[in-house]
Amino acid sequence: MKLAHIALWTTGLEASARFWREYFDATIGPRYESRNRPGFASRFVTLPGGELQIELMQGPWVGPHPGEAAGWAHLALAVGSVAEVDRVAERFGKDGLLVSAPRRTGDGYYEAVVRSPDGTLVEIVE
Repeated sequence: MKLAHIALWTTGLEASARFWREYFDATIGPRYESRNRPGFASRFVTLPGGELQIELMQGPWVGPHPGEAAGWAHLALAVGSVAEVDRVAERFGKDGLLVSAPRRTGDGYYEAVVRSPDGTLVEIVE
């Protein structure tokens, strides 16, 4: 079995797409607008390497991120080294999006935690 993609609801499709392109060098696919579900729009984000795709989805019924709630908690992206975690975290820190500075966690990961424009947490791990 292989993970096909991950889907994230957003209240700002274009801002979310810009976030993934700017911070993660993602390729952004064309905007899709549903004829069957009025107001639904999406874009696929492909991260470097082409193995991970995120479907960003928007609709007028989508509310703000609830914070901690049942469901998926975060997405973790491996960047390859401690130095790269530090570099990425510094950039997010300058832009006010760093939630947790780089550290070694109890489960052994060296990680930093950042937040997307909609509040989705993204762990940056070595």
